[in-house]
Amino acid sequence: RHERSQASFNKVEGNNLMNKSNTPMKAFMKEFMLKRKIEDIIVNVPDFPNKDIQFKDITPLFLNQQLLDELITHYADKIIVDSLVNKIVCIDSRGFIFGSLLAQKAGLPFVLARKSGKLPGEVLKLEYQLEYGSNSLEIQKQDIDKEDNIMIVDDLLATGGTISAVAQLIEQLGGNVFCIWNLIELDFLEGRKNIKKIIKN
Repeated sequence: RHERSQASFNKVEGNNLMNKSNTPMKAFMKEFMLKRKIEDIIVNVPDFPNKDIQFKDITPLFLNQQLLDELITHYADKIIVDSLVNKIVCIDSRGFIFGSLLAQKAGLPFVLARKSGKLPGEVLKLEYQLEYGSNSLEIQKQDIDKEDNIMIVDDLLATGGTISAVAQLIEQLGGNVFCIWNLIELDFLEGRKNIKKIIKN
């Protein structure tokens, strides 16, 4: 099994928003070293919360203010330089942590994708299937415009089910899912492939 405990900033249509072949070596090495530091600080907890599950404990990252700031500043700067994303949608609940920090640093609006019954006003709701049941998410309708080029933020990309559901909500509201940011990606679950099957734009 392959697991990547690292920040993952992926353009929906391709592999990476940042094309390594066009990136100066210095910038590439800076990002590589940042990812290594993130990998080193995340703790793998076996058999939690259930047997045969390896939990990714990201709380040590929050205790290291310097590394957290380095992480957020690095990716916020990429958002600002590219000037292609105008809104960030963050997934309940740990996605709120990273999404709010990225949005604040990049100077972009911050939209919540929340579990059902948590948002007031007029919402769009989507129910979706998980491996062991179902779930549902909502976004307030007025938060997404047809001109929006959106980055989805969550802490973990596993099978891609939750992110795919949020992408569908965004597209139904007229927005465009431009890229996805995850702190951790579990490669062996092939979440990227599942997301690409869902997104239309």
